[in-house]
Amino acid sequence: MTMRDFAAGEFIDVIEWIDDTNDTLVWRFERPRNEIKNGAQLIVRPGQAAVFVEQGDVADVFIPGRHQLTTLNLPVLSRLRGWKYGFESPFKADVLFVNTKQFVNRKWGTTNPVIIRDPELGPTRVRAHGTYALRVHDPAQFVRDIVGTTSVFLIDQIADQLRDLVIAKVSEGLASTQVPVIELASKYSELSALVMQHTGPQFQQYGLELTQLVIENVSLPDEVEAAIDQRSRLNIIGGLDRYAALQSADALRDAARNSNGSAAAGIGLGMGAAMGQRAAAATAGIQPTPSPAASSPSDEPPPVPKSASAWYYIVGGERRGPVDIASLGDLTRAGTLAAGMLVWTHGMSEWAAASSVPDLAGLFVTKGA
Repeated sequence: MTMRDFAAGEFIDVIEWIDDTNDTLVWRFERPRNEIKNGAQLIVRPGQAAVFVEQGDVADVFIPGRHQLTTLNLPVLSRLRGWKYGFESPFKADVLFVNTKQFVNRKWGTTNPVIIRDPELGPTRVRAHGTYALRVHDPAQFVRDIVGTTSVFLIDQIADQLRDLVIAKVSEGLASTQVPVIELASKYSELSALVMQHTGPQFQQYGLELTQLVIENVSLPDEVEAAIDQRSRLNIIGGLDRYAALQSADALRDAARNSNGSAAAGIGLGMGAAMGQRAAAATAGIQPTPSPAASSPSDEPPPVPKSASAWYYIVGGERRGPVDIASLGDLTRAGTLAAGMLVWTHGMSEWAAASSVPDLAGLFVTKGA
């Protein structure tokens, strides 16, 4: 090997970066003891940019493609080095490859609740989370202001700062919105666009571009969600009075099912029965039979027979039974049992108006109809 061949081996003639990672923003081309020769080939792949740095000063920037390094396409570096008429000898310069592809699915979420003033709920604490995407928009500025002399710069090294910028603007947007919390889900796109508009300039100061921001969810504290659910249930049922009546009817049903119930299970039974009767009659569309207030039974309710023919019914706020269907027919003809009165038997999930139970409906059919 001649001295010329040995010297030629010390010179770099191909400069390129094959990125096999998913998180590298900048990679510095390694050239231990080697110099870049005149006419060397620079290969910049799609989604990359190559930045030449001369003694701390950002010089030339190359876009994707194959470039031959000469004075003509290294104007800034030529000026910095004082090459007025071209160069023939090898030279040294730092070459940094910048990843310009989009980095997507970056997570963000509010660390602490954001207090907003809801038009209906008043001051309310909410949390929000979502994703954002970014890319390097100005490679030279990013290298100059952020990377510096770092050989490998990963996106996680700046992720916390970027996430804080997003969260701050999302919090501002939530606090300033006048949209009720229950309608926020329909405004996620508008709120995301507003946050991007205010966050974009802060990304640009680093040479970055915020390409997408998504608000996935705005959540309320558990106790507030429970209160909203309760309010919705009341609206569906038809008001607080009806809600209390249905709860009383549920209590009667549970007490009748409990064959080993204590005497305490009968406390308030008379009042609850009257309320349950009104609720069930309203559900069946039948005007209930008025009943006077009745005192609570002092003894324990009798055990519920397992036979399907054992029926219970409520008259005047008192639970009576068990009786069979034939006895119920006698009570109906005597006018003791009306169509809107509550009945229950083993296998029914709820107390129901007598005329709404298929097995008893025939007792209330008017003869000759």
